[in-house]
Amino acid sequence: MKYVLTILLLMSTFTVCSQSIPVLKMYKSDKSVIITPLADIDSLVHVTFSDTLKIGTQYWALRNLAVSTYRNGDPIRYASTPAEWVDASNKSEGAWCYYGNDPKNGEMYGKLYNWHAVNDSRGLAPAGYHIPSDAEWSVLTKYLGGEVIAGDKMKSTTGWENNGNGDNSTGFYGLPGGYCDNNGNFYGIAEDGYFWSSSESFTSSAWYRSLVSDNAKVYRGYYGKNSGFSVRCLRD
Repeated sequence: MKYVLTILLLMSTFTVCSQSIPVLKMYKSDKSVIITPLADIDSLVHVTFSDTLKIGTQYWALRNLAVSTYRNGDPIRYASTPAEWVDASNKSEGAWCYYGNDPKNGEMYGKLYNWHAVNDSRGLAPAGYHIPSDAEWSVLTKYLGGEVIAGDKMKSTTGWENNGNGDNSTGFYGLPGGYCDNNGNFYGIAEDGYFWSSSESFTSSAWYRSLVSDNAKVYRGYYGKNSGFSVRCLRD
């Protein structure tokens, strides 16, 4: 029987060989509890989009978004070549791609979406979820002690180059999925993770957050809407 898990972050520890380390308590629908050390969170490759994580007052999806249709069932344009990505951008049309146009990357990192898909009125996030606003991202980083230190708490414990792994003490499981620029070129896999917000900054750009391999920060900035970033959803 398949259970939908809701993962709640608790201030508790699990003692292994006289070492105390943080744990997650994963509540299943039958009220039973599984306790998993945070150090092992990267092994949870079986989690689904409906698995959520409570950080402060917010419930975050545990995986990057990987949908290929809008909430109403309409398909999102799949741009499988640089030319198709540029064409979608020129039309201000929502689109997604895999990093490097390689579907294998989607298994770990999810899909990369341009901001036109994020902002589409048909809804990019599945029912019950939404794309976090710039302000909602700030709520998260403030709760984690500020942008200067929040990144290490959000990054996964494996997968980051240049000794850039985080401690994942929140269970956020932030991955370095890289990004696609407005010309359909790819950069940063295993080094950087970029996440859209739903907030426009200027006519041609929108706010995002990024995690990087060379420090513990979360970066806030704005970037062109025709670029492809990861999306992490919030529960309504």
